[in-house]
Parts: sequence; C-alpha cells; structure tokens
Amino acid sequence: MFNLPIGLRTKVAVLSLFLLCLPWLGYQYVWEMEKYLRHGQEKTLEGTTQALATALHERPKLFDSQASFLTQVEKGRDLYAYPLSGPIQLDGKLNDWSSYRHRTLNYGVDNQIYKSDESKPLQMSFTHMVGKYAGYLYAFFEVTDPNVIYRGKNSLSIDRNDHIAIATLAPDGQFRRYIVATTQDGWISAFELPEDPGLSKPVTPEVKIQGKWTRSKQGYNVELRIPLNMVGSKLGFAVYDVNDSKTRALDAVVGTSAIDDVSKLGTVLVPSPEIESIIKGMSHNSSRIWVVDKHGRVLAKSGDIRSDNSVWSRSSIDKEDNSGWGKFKQEYLRPLYYKILTIPAKDFIDSLQDSTVLQGSHITKALNGQQGSTWRLTPDSKAVVLAAASPIWIDDKVMGVVIAEETTHGIRTLRNKALEKLFNVILTIMSMGTLALFFFASNISSRIRKLRDEAEQAIDSQGRIKNEIQGSKVRDEIGDLSRSFASIVSRLSQYTHYLENMSSRLSHELRTPVAVVRSSLEHLGLQELNPDSRKYVDRAQEGVNRLNMILNNMSEATRLEESLSHAEQTVFPLEKVISGCMQGYQMTYPEQTFTLDITQENIPVKGVPEYIAQLMDKLIANALEFSHNNTPIEVSLNLKGKSAELSVCNQGPALPENMAEQIFESMVSVRAQKAQDKPHLGLGLYIARLICQFHHGKIIARNTQDKQAEINGVKITISLPITKTSA
Repeated sequence: MFNLPIGLRTKVAVLSLFLLCLPWLGYQYVWEMEKYLRHGQEKTLEGTTQALATALHERPKLFDSQASFLTQVEKGRDLYAYPLSGPIQLDGKLNDWSSYRHRTLNYGVDNQIYKSDESKPLQMSFTHMVGKYAGYLYAFFEVTDPNVIYRGKNSLSIDRNDHIAIATLAPDGQFRRYIVATTQDGWISAFELPEDPGLSKPVTPEVKIQGKWTRSKQGYNVELRIPLNMVGSKLGFAVYDVNDSKTRALDAVVGTSAIDDVSKLGTVLVPSPEIESIIKGMSHNSSRIWVVDKHGRVLAKSGDIRSDNSVWSRSSIDKEDNSGWGKFKQEYLRPLYYKILTIPAKDFIDSLQDSTVLQGSHITKALNGQQGSTWRLTPDSKAVVLAAASPIWIDDKVMGVVIAEETTHGIRTLRNKALEKLFNVILTIMSMGTLALFFFASNISSRIRKLRDEAEQAIDSQGRIKNEIQGSKVRDEIGDLSRSFASIVSRLSQYTHYLENMSSRLSHELRTPVAVVRSSLEHLGLQELNPDSRKYVDRAQEGVNRLNMILNNMSEATRLEESLSHAEQTVFPLEKVISGCMQGYQMTYPEQTFTLDITQENIPVKGVPEYIAQLMDKLIANALEFSHNNTPIEVSLNLKGKSAELSVCNQGPALPENMAEQIFESMVSVRAQKAQDKPHLGLGLYIARLICQFHHGKIIARNTQDKQAEINGVKITISLPITKTSA
C-alpha cells in the first residue's frame, strides 16, 4: 500500500511475528489443558475403581464360588463359561456357536485320561466350549470318532457305549456325577450316578440336563444345557469311547479332567450375576467396569466404552444456538476448523470387548496391592482408552481387581470446543485488527498520496513553482513532513522568483553605468588620438555595444511577460500567419532552403498574431543556428483532432541527454563554450515557451534520426488548441 523505511519495516515485521505467536501460545495452552484434563480423568477413574473395590472388600462368598481360590489356572482343565448373547438352540448342528468358535478348546492325546491299549494310536478327540446364559450352562462337544457305538435299546447298562460323563461339586457341597448317553440320534438321556465314585449303579434319570446328540461325518456332536444351580465351582467333562459293538469294552477316555474324585476335578468360572448387579448399580454406565479374579479371569462386566456417558462427554454437549452467529459457526467455521481437528470416532475396534482374561501393567500393579492405570490405543488408532485398576482385599489378600475403562472422547471433544473458541477469538481479533490496520494504513496512505499530489502539482515540468503546499495541522510524523515540504516549496518559490527577476534587475541596474561608459567613449572618440589609443577606444566601444545588446536580450523576456499579461486576444487564422512568416524568412535568408507543409484548411486560433510571429522568429533562428550547411529546414502545420500541430525540424547536432525539457528554461543554452559573434543567453526558446503557454499550447523538443542516411536532427513541435467559430 505504501513503502516504509527499512527500520520501520523491520519493527513491523517483528511486531507481526510477535502477534502471530499469540495464537500459537493459545494453541499450546489448550494442549496443556488437555494434559491436565487427562490427569484429572485418570484420577477420577482411579477413584471410581477404588469405590467399587471398597464395595467388594471382605465378601469372600462372591469369590469362593468362582474358583478364585486356585493358586494356578491350567488351560483346558479350568474352564470359563463365556457369556452368550442369546440362548443356544439345542439341535446338534452347532450353528449357534459359530461366533464363539475362536474360544473353543481342542482335547486329544494331551488330555487322555484312560487308554486300553497304549500301543495303538488314539482315534478319538473332541472340541469343546461352555457358555452361560439366563441361568443355564451351555456346552457343546464336537467329537471325532470313526466308530460311534450307541447304547443298546433294551440294555440296562448306560456306560457300555460312547457317552459323556459330567462331574461337579454342587453348590450344596455334594459330589455329583452324570452320564449322557443315547440309543440313537436325537434328544439325549441324562442319568445321575451314585454318590460313591466306586459304584456305577443304580442310576437315576436327570431330566434337568437337556440336549441333542447328532451324528456327523467325523463322529458326532452333542449340545446340552445344565441349570447353573446344579453346577458348583468344580466341574469336569469326560468323553468315553467304545469301538467294539460286541464286546463293548472301553477303549479310551479323553476329558477336561479326571472325574472319579472331587479333588481331581477342574474348575469352572461362571460370571457372577451378584457382582455384576453390584457394579451396574454403582457405575451408571459412565464407563466399562470389569471385575477379574487374581488370575485375570473376568467375573463380571458392565457398560460399554462405545456409548460413553461420562461426565467428560456430558459436559461437552452444546446447546443449540439458532442465532445468526451460531448458524454461521455451524455452517462455515466448524467445517473449516475440522479440516485440522478430528472428531472422535464413535465406531472403533475394541479388542477387549469380548475378552474373558485381562492382562496389563495396571492389573499386575493392582494384584500387588496398589492402584494402577494405563493408556492404550485401539488397533485402528481411532480412540485412546484409559484403564484404571484397584485391588479387592479379603483377609489381607488380593482376591480380585476392579478395572474401569473410559475413552478420551469427552476430553478430546472438550479440547476441540476450546480450540473452536480459541479460533473464534483469534478470527475476531485478527479481523478487527485487520480492519483497524486497514483503516489506519488507508488513512496514512491517503495523507501520503495527498502530500505527493500537492508536491507534484506545486512544480510544473519546467521546474517553476505553480502552487503552494498547505502544511498539515496534524501533530505526527506525516504532518511534520507536510509542513517541511510546505516550507521548502515556499523558500524555493521565493528563490525562483528572485532568479526570474534577476535579469530585469541586472539590466535595469547596468543600463546607467553602460550609458555613462558609452557617453565617455563617444566624447573620447571626438578627440584626436594616436593610432594605438584609437584602437583601444574602438575596442571599448565594441564591448559597450555588446554589453548593451546583452541587456536588451535580458530585458526582452521580462518585457514579453509584462506585455502578455495585458495583451488583447483575438481569433485569427493560424495558417495565414505561418505562411506570411515563411515568405519573409525565404526573402531574408535566400541561401537557406525551407521545406514547407502548411495546410490550406482554416485553423482559427485565439491569441495575438504578432506573438505567433515572434514565436516563429525564435524557432527559425534556433533552427538556422544549429543546422548543418546546405541542409533544409522543414516547417509543417497540420490539423490533429482539435489541435493545430506546428513543427520546425532541422538537421544538425542532437540534443544532449535529459535536455529536451531544460532547453526551454531561462538562461539555459546547449551551445559550445567558444567565442561567438553575438551574445546568447539561452532566452530564445524560453520566450517561445512563454508565447506557447499564453496561447494554452504545449511545446516539446526531440531528437530525430535517420539510420540509413545517418542524419541527425532536432524537431520542435508546438500544439495549439483550435477555437470554435460560429458560422
């Protein structure tokens, strides 16, 4: 908009960089605030886990039935009843277990309990899983057996065929055993064995155990369910294989554990509805709560981190703003901001959603009796999850851990809201600052442009003072500059006026002493003098005459200016004045060739014809003086639009560089410094310019060049306005 000094530009740049640091500092402050919010969320979540753990302290009954007393958990032997999303349809097809297949366990040689012939390879194996839903323990067995031997239809024996044995330490503390066998594919038959492990008869039908037996290509599938009130903390399954339908001798037994003794049974962990009801009543779904035993197995779970309803999320909900500014932010600013910011993803991969065993540094720390917390990134990197853990104490021993998890979506949303407000403030301040700077700069630049225009209009192209500069009254640097310019122009005007009037003053002051010298020389010339004295008197007389001519030339311009101010203007035909002048020049200078191109059209011009003739005298005299010998002087007069263009061109030396305008100044000459016949003060073209300006015209000079003929010259062109005349 305008140029500033280097020092000022540097200061402005430094100030601008400092102002740009303010948004950066605000941005860093918001990030620092997020760190403190995360720390606060971490401490809040630790407090939540501690409160829940306090509710579970010293309540051993909640953990005794969950096999938490084990010092070590053995995979395959100690079972976990996974929570099922719905009831299993007992059809033997195993379709309902497809979404849980990744949790199944395979049993084979390593789980062999009995084998009749150790030299023969084991032909039987099975895949197994247990789950819990609505008061029932569901289980399936996918058995690989090339020879399936069913129970005889008329046989009273239930164990001389392929069958599944179940043993458990019931909730009432009794050791109970059951056999599941069938005579054909279809609904199973369940029988309870005697309490004494050494006896296999008599048996009692158990109708509470239900299921279905279905033959498959590899062997057979069994789906069954058992009421949870029949299952205690200890549980074992064993698959008995009989391959000879005649002898019906037992060939092999593969199972989760031995079932002939209560001490040999494995365990089963069924998620505790009692613990789950406790954490549901205290969590209010503000986070996801886990309770695990000392082996990390999940005893209860409540909540979902995808539907986060924590205080951090609730505090980030904005009220609907239907104002103009609110709509502008919603429609224009928010889409712009969120090209940089990220909206927390509601849908992300939760790798622990269906976990049955939890691990981590926070759990390890809690099992050692201290509170712990950790941060983790989801596998798809869309969410950060905070997990805190607190120990559950029973008789000075840690029997379990309460774990609470929350995403940082609420804090990230709060951060985004803070950044939005920061951006809004920055945009507002920057907009207001930009407008203020714009008006400030516009005011400064307009004042500078005004001062520039006044300075340009104060001096014309010839360097004369035309107008004065009015100094500004504003007390600032630009005002001081304006007043300085006004003072400079005023003093320059006085000096220019002094120079312009110096010639007339000199001519006036020198005329009296010149007259005295001339009269003295005339009287001296009348006396008889010897030849030597006469020679000096003649030379003195010649010098006085030359000095008198100089005084006349100096006063000519002054007299012309005075006469121009009182001249009476008329409308006259310019072409006739120019033609008459050229006829006189041809008679006066018969040896000089003139080339004329004067239009015959009527060119009415308002002014004084005698001054136009004087103008032509100066131009022709200048052309004659600077023309090469035997070269013509070209004079043309033509109409160009609403102006008459008069030009005089001669072949001769070119104008020096940057002298095209200065030659029209007073006392300016481009003649060589040598002895001249007549004095030349550089007033001829100055007088021509005065006459031209009097007639509201323009005069310019330029060099001409013909490269082919190697001819140089100068062309002076005058443009005079044409006066309209009534018909």
